[in-house]
Amino acid sequence: MLKRIDRLQIAVPDRAAVAEKWIALLGAEPNGEDKIAALGAKRSRLRLGTGYIEILEPDGTGIVADAVNKRGGGHYFAAGVSTDDVPALVAHMASTGVETVSEGQQAFLAPEATGNMGLRAVISREETLPSVGAIDFLYEATLLVNDPDTAIARCADVFALNRDIFVPIPSKEFGYNGSLTLFQPNRLFRFEVITPVDMEKTLGRFFARTGPSFYMSFAECSQLDLIAERAMARGDGFTPVPSPIQDDQGRAETIFLHPPSLGGMMLGLSRPTLAWRWSGAPDRVEKMS
Repeated sequence: MLKRIDRLQIAVPDRAAVAEKWIALLGAEPNGEDKIAALGAKRSRLRLGTGYIEILEPDGTGIVADAVNKRGGGHYFAAGVSTDDVPALVAHMASTGVETVSEGQQAFLAPEATGNMGLRAVISREETLPSVGAIDFLYEATLLVNDPDTAIARCADVFALNRDIFVPIPSKEFGYNGSLTLFQPNRLFRFEVITPVDMEKTLGRFFARTGPSFYMSFAECSQLDLIAERAMARGDGFTPVPSPIQDDQGRAETIFLHPPSLGGMMLGLSRPTLAWRWSGAPDRVEKMS
């Protein structure tokens, strides 16, 4: 029932300051402002890639204010997923014992509804949109959990996903184990549901501080050099990862934008098709031009 990762939500003390970062670094475009009563939030929408970035600021007391106070500033608040029929998905979720709150044309899923495994999501109707800015499209939301097997099974249940197409994703380099819950065959969109196995690494230390929660997201990007240049010019933190196989010029095929650069969340950018290397179809990875 899920189509893709179509947006990210960030909870921050100051929407304007964070919007400027996404606009200047990634070429996001303002797309309106409103309020979400269910979250107690003022929202600024930005168009980026084929989706949205939603920047949430507390509007008095409420869920977003509590989240900002607890984390002490801006952070990755929720992943956005799309579906052709929001009411039908909400009804399916209710049949699995998961309740959501609907407002406008969206539904909001709180972590408590799925057993406190950190999964906070906003569900929206699928749209076909032109790509905006310097990324092509969002494709992954990384969820840190205590028990990946249980969380993966719960994701499959709640969102009516086919476990036969999920892809295991262990990583000694980053110290985790888990799975990619691909939404559809032959498409990259998914949750990466993982648990740290090395608490000394960055991901393990983050998990020790926050517990189950979203850690970062990934986007496909055909303009890595441009983003690196902008980041250097602005003094924004980023980590380039050069290709170990296909490129003898030391060019990056992945960039990690550090949380301060985007108001509190980390965003990974991978060159076109690269993500298939670890997504079950390495033969689909194209050589760097």
